[in-house]
Amino acid sequence: MSPDQRRQEIEAKRARLEALRAERAERERARRAGNSEAGTPTRIHSPLPVQSTSRQNLDDLVRDVLGETSSTTGSMPGTPILRNGTPIVAGAMPSSRSVGSVSGRISRQSTSDSVNGGTDHVMDREITPRFIPDLIDIEQELFELPQKERVSYNKEVQTMSFDEDEKAQGPSEEEIRERVLKEREAAEAERLKELEELSEQLDKEIEIEIREMTEEEKTSTLVQPEFLDFLEHSTKIIQRALNDNYDYVRDYTIGTETGTDDSEGRRVKRVCAFYDERYGKNRSITDVDWSPKYPELSCASYNKNPAALNEPDGIVSVWNMHLLERPEFVFHSQSDVLSVKFSPFHSNLIFGGTYSGQILLWDTRSKHLPVLKTPLSAAGHTHPVYAMQMVGTQNAHNLITSSTDGMVCSWLVDMLAQPQETLELVYTGHNKTGEVAITTLDFPDNETTTFWVGTEEGNIYQANRYDRAGAKAGLNQHDVYKGHAGPIMGLHFHPLHGPVDFSDLFLSCSVDWTVKLWRAKSLAKPSTSANVVAPVYSFDEADDYVYDVKWHPSHPAVFGTVDGSGRFDLWNLNTDTEVPVVSTSVGQGRAINKLQWDHKDGRRAALGGSDGKLYIYDIGDMALPRETEWTDLQRTVAGMVGGSAQMNGVENELSRSTNGR
Repeated sequence: MSPDQRRQEIEAKRARLEALRAERAERERARRAGNSEAGTPTRIHSPLPVQSTSRQNLDDLVRDVLGETSSTTGSMPGTPILRNGTPIVAGAMPSSRSVGSVSGRISRQSTSDSVNGGTDHVMDREITPRFIPDLIDIEQELFELPQKERVSYNKEVQTMSFDEDEKAQGPSEEEIRERVLKEREAAEAERLKELEELSEQLDKEIEIEIREMTEEEKTSTLVQPEFLDFLEHSTKIIQRALNDNYDYVRDYTIGTETGTDDSEGRRVKRVCAFYDERYGKNRSITDVDWSPKYPELSCASYNKNPAALNEPDGIVSVWNMHLLERPEFVFHSQSDVLSVKFSPFHSNLIFGGTYSGQILLWDTRSKHLPVLKTPLSAAGHTHPVYAMQMVGTQNAHNLITSSTDGMVCSWLVDMLAQPQETLELVYTGHNKTGEVAITTLDFPDNETTTFWVGTEEGNIYQANRYDRAGAKAGLNQHDVYKGHAGPIMGLHFHPLHGPVDFSDLFLSCSVDWTVKLWRAKSLAKPSTSANVVAPVYSFDEADDYVYDVKWHPSHPAVFGTVDGSGRFDLWNLNTDTEVPVVSTSVGQGRAINKLQWDHKDGRRAALGGSDGKLYIYDIGDMALPRETEWTDLQRTVAGMVGGSAQMNGVENELSRSTNGR
């Protein structure tokens, strides 16, 4: 368990302990408040069960009610008795008055007994009236009257003692309350004891956790990989937030009247410059590229540092626009990395070509070392790899690499043990050797088979990966693009976008201080004899080696160049073909080796300097084309082609006249 997790657990236990204490205090206050409001409990007696009385007591009660003096008054022997207890004399019936009198007394007695809460016992015995009036003989039919229930009343119900009452109803409410309170207090005391023990245990654990670490413990903690990973990840997040240039206290009410913009007139401005003293010292940037998925990420490859023998010879750094002080990722190589490329189909993969000829694959999810690399054998490259290109689609793509010995290899991304295809480019027109020393390579858009290569001799050749109609695999021996007087440093085809297709136009730059515009020969009409292709136009404004040239990804007439004097020139063919529209000094006299536009909208350009710095520039609204830019470029190119044909005709005439003399 990490220290942070342990500390969080301790804080949670503390919070739980405080909550339990607060709950107990609240419950104690509620109990005291309830006792104060309730006061002394009142004893409540429940009614007692009615006890049975003896037969003698019932008889005495009846005699008292009827007014009899003798306790044993019976009827004459043989006298019939009605069900209500009245004797019947032979030959006579009781008068209605006498019967009514007796019945009235008995009825009143029953009513009185029932009202006074009497008993359930029924009295059924002979009742002799105190005196019997004269009887007369009446002959009538006898009916048996229904027997009435008689309830007797016992005074003992109200004279029972409270002791007997308590014995009958069990423990009192006050006793029950006291017993419950005692049990609750005992449970509270037990719970409080447990809480105190838990609190003491937590205090001991906290004391152990917050104790001062020894120097050995500090040293061992600082070198643990988990701690280093955490430190690197967290500090990156903090630095990204600190590098945000947004002014959080900006007052938007200031300057609203003027309507001016501070950046007005500054068509090209520097955004930032990436540099790390640890990795960039005494190194030069050899290649740059942008992430196709994350527009804020760019990568740069570096050559070796001659003064640092213990550091890796080659380095690839991934820079983040929101993290200026240090790279987001750093990858190592055993040889100088001369070319680098983000995979357009896998955002976490980066390919690199080295001086030793190895092709390396790094993964941003892994550490510094490459996850895959090609073997150093004759099956692959054994010479420096200056150019690489990814062609194909998401489901079928290949990495095409070339080296200075004329070898072109095709690789599968997940299998670098051996190339899928190899192609050796040889030109038979050379006097001493047929090798073609490839320095740069590019494919036209939507083309995966035919490509063009720039060489150290200054010529440009067209080659095929496979046999196709009218052309064989390998170098095209007939068409030679001649125009430069030195090694080709950059080659780039016009991107295929917009209403007009200019994908047959490509630019090249060389150490002869020039940039040239070419029109690729149609693949449908291959040459059958030696043919020299001349450039359409030549841009001769540079004052030093031109190290790279790139068409703009969205504006058809814009391209950029970088040279050995540290200049970044921005050209617009629809505006001017003689001089660049904007020329910016970037490297303070140090050469700029590589140029790459971002893939999002082309507003930003990454410039790799020989001083080890990666410069990011924003060209602003110059990256936004008008609708007429494509038709304007058509007219511009037509004029260039016409002038070039006329110039070639003049040169041919001069050549013939010279030969005639």
